[in-house]
Amino acid sequence: MNIDTILHYIDLYGYLIIFLFLFFGIVGIPAPEESLLFLIGVLIVHHKLSFGWAVVSSISGAFIGMLTAYVCGKYIGHPFINKYGKYVGITNARLEKASSKFTKNGYRTILFGFYLPGLRQINPYFAGISHIQLGGYLLFSLIGSILWTVPFIVAGYYIGGTFPINPAYVPYLGVLFLVLFLLYVSINFLKKRIKSRNR
Repeated sequence: MNIDTILHYIDLYGYLIIFLFLFFGIVGIPAPEESLLFLIGVLIVHHKLSFGWAVVSSISGAFIGMLTAYVCGKYIGHPFINKYGKYVGITNARLEKASSKFTKNGYRTILFGFYLPGLRQINPYFAGISHIQLGGYLLFSLIGSILWTVPFIVAGYYIGGTFPINPAYVPYLGVLFLVLFLLYVSINFLKKRIKSRNR
């Protein structure tokens, strides 16, 4: 889906399309989430959207997507894996092992998994399958939704207000931010590994 199509949908449906893009992006239907969030910030600068409503729509879409995927994982996950898991090499033993690992770092994985495409979509299903406590899951999903959506929107707002940005280039900026984040995480991970080996 190109930027003109996204802009057309935003013009037609406004905040509903923002909610739906973020919702479907979380439950696993591909959508350009980071680029959309950055674009929202740029559109706020040009008075096409309200900052408050755009932020509320984004957070709500991500959070309700997380809740929906969790419920699906909790009530459909095990029966689905029992029936079809053997075809992709997922046995009950492997699932239990993965679930116990996920449970140890579950809340941290939920919180920071938003920044990693793929993990962001798998996390809520796996949290449901692993029966992560709902109260904690809701809290960390909400915090994660805020920490993921708001910085991208604010970045789009300030960068779009400082430099004349053509909306057609926004998807590339979203990819750039993702690459920079992954580099940052990788460098920190390598530093920790090096420190642990030197001890």
